[in-house]
Amino acid sequence: MGDHSHVPEAGQQDHRSRLSLVLAITSVVLVAEIGGAVISGSLALLADAGHMLTDVAGLSLAWAAATLARRPATQQRTWGFRRAEVLAAAAQAAVLLAVGGFVLVEGVRRLFEPPEVSSGVMVVFGLVGLLGNAASMLVLAGARSANLNLRAAFLEVANDALGSIAVLVAALVIALTGWLRADALASVLIGVLILPRTVKLLRESIDVLLESTPKDIDLGQVRSRMLAAPHVHEVHDLHVSQVATGLPVLTAHVVVDESCFHDGHLPRMLDDLQGRLADDFSLEHSTIQFEAASHADHEQPGHA
Repeated sequence: MGDHSHVPEAGQQDHRSRLSLVLAITSVVLVAEIGGAVISGSLALLADAGHMLTDVAGLSLAWAAATLARRPATQQRTWGFRRAEVLAAAAQAAVLLAVGGFVLVEGVRRLFEPPEVSSGVMVVFGLVGLLGNAASMLVLAGARSANLNLRAAFLEVANDALGSIAVLVAALVIALTGWLRADALASVLIGVLILPRTVKLLRESIDVLLESTPKDIDLGQVRSRMLAAPHVHEVHDLHVSQVATGLPVLTAHVVVDESCFHDGHLPRMLDDLQGRLADDFSLEHSTIQFEAASHADHEQPGHA
């Protein structure tokens, strides 16, 4: 029924080297964009730099989470640190949400009071940011679907790349037309790019922390598949949650024939049920408690 150890498997890929490289690239671009924002006076460039600053913090968290996730389970932490990647993703999303809100507010204010900006400097540092983000995206592209932690990291550099494009467009508009509000408009666009995807990531992270049923699992279908097994009369206290990305777990109470407790049939039933769960729903970690119908009087009310 699969390996019941919670220690990361030998074949499980270690993505820390990718995260380290992206962190180094992002740090260099951050320093460059802060300098460019100061020289040019561009809010769009400063907004992109602020986003980069949260990226450096977020990627540092991501690297730490990837390191912790590989630590073995203990008596005190029976799942090890597998949930560290979810906590890191939630923290990154929360910070990005705050940054996006600030950029939107400041961008709207500057639409009414646009300051002078240097479009030439904006172009130079906008290109630096775009090239750095493109390199980071290439590094993370092959692993972005591995877990929430890497999805968060890829999302951040992808948003930064879009932000750099917005900076370049604003710089060109200012250079060609002299319309200074283009800088504030680009800032608002960066904020709009940050917020929706960040809310989605935050919601997914919270779902894991609240032990919600994973979106790709239909609990009704799981129950029906278990009820289809021979000798099964009822399934209650059925819960499916997710410890971390790729690690769903199931617990259930299964009511079976009284005779199953006397004829040695329960081990075969356990194999059958866990096989159905693993094959049909990729639920490798399942805990099943068998009960006789007479046990119903001892159950607490309100069981699902």
